[in-house]
Amino acid sequence: MKSKVMLSIDCEMVLCEDGTVAVVKVCAVDHNLEVKLDELVNPNKAVADYRTDITGISAEDLEGVTCSLVDIQKSLKKLLSHGTILVGHSVHNDMQALKIDHPRIIDTSYIFKCGDLPTAAPSLNNLCKSVLGSPVRQKGEPHDCLNDAKAAMKLVLAKLEYGFDAPISVINNNMSDSDLAKLLLHNIPVDVTYQDLLKLFPGKYNVDIKNDLKVRGPNYATFAVFKDDREAYEAFKAIEAPERRDHSGRPQKHIFLQTSSGKSISLYVRRMTAAAPLNGHDLLNKRRAQDENGDPRRQHSKNETKDSKKQRTCLHHCEHVKEIEKLKEELCQSEDEIFELQKIIAALARKDGL
Repeated sequence: MKSKVMLSIDCEMVLCEDGTVAVVKVCAVDHNLEVKLDELVNPNKAVADYRTDITGISAEDLEGVTCSLVDIQKSLKKLLSHGTILVGHSVHNDMQALKIDHPRIIDTSYIFKCGDLPTAAPSLNNLCKSVLGSPVRQKGEPHDCLNDAKAAMKLVLAKLEYGFDAPISVINNNMSDSDLAKLLLHNIPVDVTYQDLLKLFPGKYNVDIKNDLKVRGPNYATFAVFKDDREAYEAFKAIEAPERRDHSGRPQKHIFLQTSSGKSISLYVRRMTAAAPLNGHDLLNKRRAQDENGDPRRQHSKNETKDSKKQRTCLHHCEHVKEIEKLKEELCQSEDEIFELQKIIAALARKDGL
C-alpha cells in the first residue's frame, strides 16, 4: 500500500429542523498532511441545532457561504479518483452525511486492537493519546475538523510503519472506578437465574448480580459487581478455567456450570480491562529509537543479508502463529464436545432417576 494514494477526511454536521443532519464543514488532507479541502458548507435548510460546543460552528460562521454539498461532492470525486484510499475515524458517518460511496477505505476506529475498553471502538482523541502521545483536543474543547482529518492520517501512517499488531492500552477517560469493579457475564442461557450465577464466586465475595439484563436471542449478559477493582480481579483469577483473550484483548474465561435444576450450561466471564496490554505511544517511541540507531531501511546496501534473515524469521513466526491458532481452534472444538457430552450424561442421569 502506498501512502501517496491516501486522503483523510473529516466533517462537522448540524441537526436540521426536518430531523436530518447536514454537513457544514469538510476538511481533507493527503499523506503529507497537506490541506486538499477546507470548506464551510451551506446546509440550504433550516437548522435546529448547530451543536456549537461540539462543531465549533455557529450561524454567523455560515453567513454568506455559497458552497453546497454538491460542490463538495464534485471536489471529492476528483480527489478520490485513480485508486485513492479514503481515510477517516468512523468514516462511514462522514460518507453517509456527504452522500458519497467509495470502495477503498481505512477506518482508524477498527485498525488498532484495543485491550482495555468496554466497547471495541475507541474515540479519536483517546486513540491519539495512546498511539501518538498527545490528544487531538483538550477536554471540553470543540472539534477542529482539519486537526481531526490530520490526526486520522497520522494514525494510519503510524500503523503502516510500526504495525501495532498486539493489543494496545488505550487511555480511556470514561472508565470509572465502578466500571473496573465489574466482571461481564455473557452468553448466558435465558433460563439461568442470578442465584445460579452466584455459584461462580466463593462466599467471601460480596457480589451483586445486576438485574439490567442485555438479552440477545436465547442468551443474555449482565454484570457481577464487586466492592472494588482488586476484588473483581481476584474473583476472576479464582475461577478455575483457562484464560483467553476476546477480540479486543480483554481476558475472559469459558465456564461450565451446573444449575440448581440440574442442567449443564456454559457462559463467559470477562474482565472490563486488559491485564497488561502494550502502550501504543511507548511502542512507537521504542521503534523510532530502534530506527534511529540503525534501521535496515536506512542502511539498505549494508544490510541486505540481515533483511533476508529477518524475512525468513518473519515467515517462521507466521507459521508458528498459524499453528497456535489451529491448536486454539482444536481446543475450542474439544471443549464444545465435552460440553455436549456433559449434557447427554446429565439427561441420562435424570432419566434413570440418578
